[in-house]
Amino acid sequence: MPNNHYIYCLESVADTATSKSIILPSLETLAVRYGITNVYKTCDSIEGFEESISTLLYEDRHFKDYAVIYLVFEGRSNELKIDDYYYSFEEIAELFEGKLKGKIIHFSNTLQLDLDEETFQYFLDVTGAKAISGYGNRAPILSSVLDNLYFSLSEEYDDVIELTQELFDKQYALANSMGFKMYY
Repeated sequence: MPNNHYIYCLESVADTATSKSIILPSLETLAVRYGITNVYKTCDSIEGFEESISTLLYEDRHFKDYAVIYLVFEGRSNELKIDDYYYSFEEIAELFEGKLKGKIIHFSNTLQLDLDEETFQYFLDVTGAKAISGYGNRAPILSSVLDNLYFSLSEEYDDVIELTQELFDKQYALANSMGFKMYY
């Protein structure tokens, strides 16, 4: 029986007033095909990021139902790019301090995820998150096809090891070539 968790997606765009989303069509498919409720927001500055996070943490009455916080940001190894500035995972962790208990933070492949043990452990310890996941390899396609499968599997599997094994069982070639990673 599905857990009926929600997914919160925050996408970094150049300008929230005029930019088109690269991920919104995939989220619509996620809702229609898998029946997974998701909330979508954009931000174009660190202030917009902080405001979106604050609204999520303190005003969204369904926050406890979110299983996955899905971040669609460009960046490099342990830094997110927001409005042409890079913020470290440590800085981002402090924004979520103690607020992500039991949540998976998942990054699309617009950010190559390659964290050292100290960085991911700090993020998990400070935020209380269950896990961080994403992709380590560059790929010419957006990860949304694999992301949607991953999100649907997260409805069935609470254990991150089982979730990762099932993802690889179902889409080994794609998950392997994109370098899917799970830090827990």
